[in-house]
Amino acid sequence: MKDKVRRGGGRNQAKNDAVSLTVGKDAVGIKQDEDTSFAVKIQGAGVESFELQVHGFWLVQDAVITLLSKDEVYPRSNLSLALAGTTLDPLAELQSLKGLKPGAILRLVEEPYTARSARLHLARVLELLRASGPQDALREGRSPSILETLTQTQTPDSSLPNGKNLKRSLSNTKTELANQGGALPEYLLPGSLERPLMALLPHSSQPESHQVPSYLRDLSLSCWNPPPGHRKLQGDFLYITVVTMEGRRCDITSCPKGFFLNRSTEEVFDPRPAQSSPVCHCFTDLLCHISPAFKQTFTTLKNRHQLPPVEIMPTPYHTLSWLGPPCASRTHKNTFSRLGVDEQPATQAPDWNEELQAARDLPQGSLEERLQRDRALLQVNSGFVRAVMQGAETVIDGFVEPVNGNPEDPAFLWGGLFMSQCAASAVFGGERGRRAVQRLELKGVQAYSDLEGLQGLHTLPTAIVDYKGVRLSAQGLAPGLEGSEQDQETPSASRGLLYGINAGPQESPHRRRLLELLAHSAKALCLQRNVVVGPNSRQIPLFTSVDAKGLLGADGRFYILDVFRTFPADANFCPEVETERETVTGEEKKESCEEDEGNKGCVKEGWPENYHSDSGLPQSFPHRLCRLRPEMVQAFIQHKHTQFTQHVRETLDENGGFEECATACDSRATNAVRAACKEVGSVSDIIFEMRFSPSVFSSGVSLPDDESPSIKLQERLLREAAALIITHQIPAFVGYCLQSNEAPMDGASLKQALHQRGINLRYLGHVIKAINQSEHKESLRHILRTVIGDIFIRSTRRVFNSFLQGVDVPSLSAAVSHFLCCLLVPHFTPTPAGEESKKKSRRRGRGAGASESTPWSTLTWPELWNLVCQDAAETYNISDSLGSGPNHLVEHYGLQKLSLLREFCLKTGVQLRLRDYFLDNQSKAPIGPDDVLNIFPVVKHIHMPTVDASKAYRAARNFIEKGLLDQAHERLKEAAYLFGRVCDDLHPEASYCHSLLAKVAFLQGKAAEARSIQLKAVVISERVLGFDHPNTIQQYALLAAYVYAGGETTLAQKCLLRARLLMLTVHGEDHPYTATLDSCLGLMLTGDQAGQFLKNALRLNTSFFGPTDLHTALNQHLLAQWMCSQGDYRSAMSHEKEALTAFTSLFGEDHTQTRCSTEFLCTITKQAVRVERSLRQAGAESTDQAVECLSPTTETILEQMVLVTGIRKLAHSDRLQEYKQKHLELKAAVRKELANQMYRGEKSTDEETGCGKEVMDEGSPAVESNTESKQEQQPVEETSVESAAVVSANGHVVEPAENEEKTVDGGDSEHSDRAAEAMIVNGETESRAEAEESAPNGVKSSRANGEMKSDTTVDDMKLGSNEVNGAINGALDITASPSVLKSKGTWADVVVSKAIVANGPGDKVTAVNRVADVTANGSVEK
Repeated sequence: MKDKVRRGGGRNQAKNDAVSLTVGKDAVGIKQDEDTSFAVKIQGAGVESFELQVHGFWLVQDAVITLLSKDEVYPRSNLSLALAGTTLDPLAELQSLKGLKPGAILRLVEEPYTARSARLHLARVLELLRASGPQDALREGRSPSILETLTQTQTPDSSLPNGKNLKRSLSNTKTELANQGGALPEYLLPGSLERPLMALLPHSSQPESHQVPSYLRDLSLSCWNPPPGHRKLQGDFLYITVVTMEGRRCDITSCPKGFFLNRSTEEVFDPRPAQSSPVCHCFTDLLCHISPAFKQTFTTLKNRHQLPPVEIMPTPYHTLSWLGPPCASRTHKNTFSRLGVDEQPATQAPDWNEELQAARDLPQGSLEERLQRDRALLQVNSGFVRAVMQGAETVIDGFVEPVNGNPEDPAFLWGGLFMSQCAASAVFGGERGRRAVQRLELKGVQAYSDLEGLQGLHTLPTAIVDYKGVRLSAQGLAPGLEGSEQDQETPSASRGLLYGINAGPQESPHRRRLLELLAHSAKALCLQRNVVVGPNSRQIPLFTSVDAKGLLGADGRFYILDVFRTFPADANFCPEVETERETVTGEEKKESCEEDEGNKGCVKEGWPENYHSDSGLPQSFPHRLCRLRPEMVQAFIQHKHTQFTQHVRETLDENGGFEECATACDSRATNAVRAACKEVGSVSDIIFEMRFSPSVFSSGVSLPDDESPSIKLQERLLREAAALIITHQIPAFVGYCLQSNEAPMDGASLKQALHQRGINLRYLGHVIKAINQSEHKESLRHILRTVIGDIFIRSTRRVFNSFLQGVDVPSLSAAVSHFLCCLLVPHFTPTPAGEESKKKSRRRGRGAGASESTPWSTLTWPELWNLVCQDAAETYNISDSLGSGPNHLVEHYGLQKLSLLREFCLKTGVQLRLRDYFLDNQSKAPIGPDDVLNIFPVVKHIHMPTVDASKAYRAARNFIEKGLLDQAHERLKEAAYLFGRVCDDLHPEASYCHSLLAKVAFLQGKAAEARSIQLKAVVISERVLGFDHPNTIQQYALLAAYVYAGGETTLAQKCLLRARLLMLTVHGEDHPYTATLDSCLGLMLTGDQAGQFLKNALRLNTSFFGPTDLHTALNQHLLAQWMCSQGDYRSAMSHEKEALTAFTSLFGEDHTQTRCSTEFLCTITKQAVRVERSLRQAGAESTDQAVECLSPTTETILEQMVLVTGIRKLAHSDRLQEYKQKHLELKAAVRKELANQMYRGEKSTDEETGCGKEVMDEGSPAVESNTESKQEQQPVEETSVESAAVVSANGHVVEPAENEEKTVDGGDSEHSDRAAEAMIVNGETESRAEAEESAPNGVKSSRANGEMKSDTTVDDMKLGSNEVNGAINGALDITASPSVLKSKGTWADVVVSKAIVANGPGDKVTAVNRVADVTANGSVEK
């Protein structure tokens, strides 16, 4: 609906472009917008005069697009602007117009309609009349935004100005407080097993027709439409019939001047204008003229609360909602659906390839040009993806005939798309291999599309779509092929083929240019030039995989096709290919084994010792297209670079050290580099350069014997890379999950976390093995549960795809419901199909109906379960992990059937009716045919980059790691503006950017700004990622903290309860993040409910992290605080003792945190004694007073929430005392060296801007310290002293102790013993996060004295918690954090001081907020 209108230029398109133009006024970082913006006055076209803020760099058409989305103008369209009586050129820049200055008057001019623009105008009117809401999104299968429904009050104030957008005021919460003191629903309390779906999405018991105000009784095309020929010649476009609320039937004519009332009736055709009927340019003006009731309701409509654009604009890509409306059949009728303006007119099919290539060829010289190019690419790709979805439904539903005669691989042409299934090849593994080809082709196209700076090499628009069990590959139509003069006599199929194994020998300028482009792309993709044996035993050199083809199209562009084997093979799953290679060169290998006496059993070079016996790899796989992910390739390159630098250092140390070798005029340094290159397998012997051959270990590829040394090297590298997944990447993933409370919650977040580490999903079985072998298996049960559930659903999806092939169209809903019942309900006995059909037929009066059973109805749950288990064993090498039925998954792993149902629907496109499902009912089917509302296509597509926005976002994250919050805030605002310009903020990375911006704003004390930004982040996450996506859950929790800071307690509780409800549905209660939500709820609620949530949070944290973890220690303290407020001091003492024990083991006895906890425990003890004495002497009155004194304040609760939710991270230190002692020993030496280096580098450092250039591998600690200090000293000094403090569990500064931490002592310091230290170990500075700053091939230069120690081994790369948190939560760990509160004391001080006051005089413990800190993130702070 809306997506269709958007392409035609309807209201959504206008709002799209308008927002992209107007959002710039909020971006402080873009100075151009500030300098060129000014206000002009708009008049004419029947609208009241108003002011419009414009920018000088806008085109006139940009200003028109902005005007069309304004409430004062909407729904008018087909307008132009005039200045001083002269109509302005739409393509002219505003700043180039003479006479246009601030305050100038621009008049709106009504332009004549065309047939198309008249239809678009009607579409804008209909979109205004339709009441859009979550139900509309659900009906179309899109994920809705629930935030508006959650935050609206019982009596919404329509007088709020529309311009506030998401900054709507919710301070009046008196109407919301009715439920605040009441009991929470049972299903939200800890321990509840009830999972109601009806609470997930808004619904109403009233029919939708009673909720939508009535404007017209009917609006449709007239029975006299289309106009006859003689009326077309007089300008009639359309005839429209309107039935007003008064019951009057009117026929309206659309013409170039607008709309007028004609004299036609149902019986008589009379197109002449009616008497006294005006010709109105806007359709709503005419409706107001003929219907007083419409005029009254339309005035109300114009004044209604307008949702912000981010909530109503269509998303670029379809985000599936697995739940649909509860009463879909009753709400299907649309009052205005018969006007016919939603359907696309029958025009020529778009040339998607030409549109995409034209967008890619747009200039990129300036920022504005790059933004326009990125936006054009996104719009073309999103339109292409929508066309693919429609085409898949049309093709698979049987409305298109194939264009070829091959029934095994039918090909279709529809809407400018070429769609096919790809032929199943035995070489690749049959049906599984065919699907792998389609998936890998998309990944290859993505890789070539992402190459920056490589102009001239093009790929076709590509997507794959799964619909009703069939996977189709969709591409834009390739242009005709250009052949050289020598090729004129060759068949047309081979003309234009300049590159490939079948291209043949040829020489031309076009071929040389193509080879040059392919050579550059191979370098960027780390591909090795390889030689294969082609037809007629001819050796062919290639820069790509053996299947790739290079073409010269008729449009003069070079295209590369068939890139599905671009990435190197995964040696863990290529035993057959290795066997084939051994058969060919068996004698040679035998001789090499005989020569190598030390090689026990002739173990192939590259595999670790005992690798096969420990891991069971290499092993076979259902298909032969197992390739390494690009993330794994980069991780392996980084791993080899670490080995390279270490080998060079060791060699130089053996030969006299780096300085001596560098100054001497001999070959020792060169020999060291050459030896290191040979050792790590570099393709060059003089520089570190890693490349991989895509032909090695590839099925059906013949390699020449004379390339044996190179092939052996490539085989060794690929074996090492494959082994690295098992030995490093999977253990690193398990280690991250063991420490993070934001670990994967569902299949989508699990897939994202694994892929970021380069781990393919076929390794899920090995992840299970690693968890089972871990000594912390019990603490990893939530990950094991998620992995088992994902394996189960993925195997089920493959069985479901085959199952659907035997189902006829009328039985689809019944077959899907039957499949789900057999899958989730053990011992399910369905009603015989014949008997069920007889009952329905009698009910409908259609006779007896068919009595024979269909093949799909004979499926039983044991048969289905066996198929799923067999697929899981073949794919993931797990034998009996799934057990004998769904109850085994529930009992042994804690999986929820509802979570499995959700995962199944999201992966298959099935949409279910919104109602509560009871999946343990064996006698009656819990899911019926009427519950299956639809099956939507699931599309995988190319992701278009947002280059400048992403760069600004990454730069902001680097600033945050260094503690430069002001610079980070500016860059984040710039990134948010750029995201708005390119994708209207409807992008996953835009959600992460807004979330991080809200965090930084909150830490700077801007709570209102953080609240406004976070509201937007929640909406983006709901609409782009999904209303129940794990990121959405975390965004709701962060929003709760920000709105609570503004005093909106009820709304904060709603957000937390919403997050907990989603968490229970997605994963269940047994997850570390549930402890985070329960801790926040325990802080906000009162009475016994607060205690329930705090105790549950403590139970979860203890079981996942242990009793001495910071999460657990903080929970102990919160529970002790709550028990103090309840008067239970004995239990409070017990919990605070546990917290004190944890703090002591973490920080030592002399640490501020430990002393604060000790003081608090002492206070509790004294208070308990006092209360006991008061009870004995005077009764219970003093007890009530004491409890009141120990109740935390709002500021205290807020600061505790900031810590619990991770807005301000807890600093962790295991070796504080050792580090402190080491610091005291090195401090004098560091100061002396720093002073010398500052003096020598004064001139060069004066040129630094302080923007935070990261340290590259400098070896000298003094040089590195100087560089860091000069770059960051000034920005830190400009911020408040408190802005760099890291608050620990009790609000005190936690001193650093991690080896990754590094800070420069800035000279004189009053607190020298607590000031930040430079982390220097044995005179060598550790450099972190090299993976983020490395070049594509991971090459790092070694400078200074070469004493660079890299700690970024693969198992410790920063693809760890920071990266996954950034991807899921949209933010890195923020450590540089000023207090949001006005008070400089911490929440521990508030509680302790109030308790001491109650007890009498005492010493108040103050926080050391003046001391900056360095956390485990390696932040550089003052």
